[in-house]
Amino acid sequence: MANLVEVTAQKQFEDVLATAGKCLVVVHFQAPWAPQCGQMNEVMTELAKEHAHTKFVKLEAEAVPEVSEKYEISSVPTFLFFKGGEKVDRLDGAHVPELTKKVQRLAVTESPDGSAERGGGVDLNQRLKKLINAAPCMLFMKGAPQEPRCGFSRQIVALLKEHNIQFSSFDILSDEEVRQGLKTYSNWPTYPQVYVNGELVGGLDIVKELAESGELENTCPKAVTLEHRLKTIINQSPVMLFMKGNKEAARCGFSRQILEILNGSGVDYDTFDILQDEEVRQGLKTYSNWPTYPQLYVKGELIGGLDIIKELKESGELVSVLKGES
Repeated sequence: MANLVEVTAQKQFEDVLATAGKCLVVVHFQAPWAPQCGQMNEVMTELAKEHAHTKFVKLEAEAVPEVSEKYEISSVPTFLFFKGGEKVDRLDGAHVPELTKKVQRLAVTESPDGSAERGGGVDLNQRLKKLINAAPCMLFMKGAPQEPRCGFSRQIVALLKEHNIQFSSFDILSDEEVRQGLKTYSNWPTYPQVYVNGELVGGLDIVKELAESGELENTCPKAVTLEHRLKTIINQSPVMLFMKGNKEAARCGFSRQILEILNGSGVDYDTFDILQDEEVRQGLKTYSNWPTYPQLYVKGELIGGLDIIKELKESGELVSVLKGES
């Protein structure tokens, strides 16, 4: 796809900006270890099909540090939007509806025949369908969850948060075409509107009724709590090591030593790189009441750090502990 490129060097990045002219350039600062980046790359591929005169760029943030530092990229995924070589907007995080909205708003460019083009000529119904299906639970509201712009939107956001519902949102005040088109598309004349798996649930009154009847949690996907996420990761293998780096490349001396001991035990184990996930890195300290890394878990239970693993090895108990026999 000619308008979707991968940039691996600063000079290549500068050339892309220089040759884009007045066209929009969307740059995805990504990392191969972040699953959200893979998902957003798929979204970029779809957007590139719709916006033929927009250039979409994938850039591995850590591989081109000069560019990442210049634009203060501290996390991935992050999206920067350029026109005429100048940065005009920014989006931090994996927010599909927000990315789609920004591209739609900024991708007003001149097509080769000189006529103005918006959104690559995408049919409105196709666009609405993509927005509705952008997340398992989509809220079309006035404003954003952090700053609702009407009382009804404020109430529905509070209800969804109170019941721990995971949702994405779209600000209908930012796009009059979507605001008017969605009323007809769904035959629902007012806002806010909630959709689950592409199907209209309804507005504030219906969400209130579902909450009162106890059905809301069954209707909408619940957010995954940090505790649930930590339990899932800890139990993804019988022996789990939380460390700096991975099996192939330890990123600290303590992690390197514990890898050597585990590799010598002959017992299979998996690792999790806490340097790549700050939420897990901080959350696991509290969850297990263990302030340092590495941390080793067997069958979901904390065994300890390097010192304890050394003691188990010296006492001859390590293999039986790793196998969950003692």
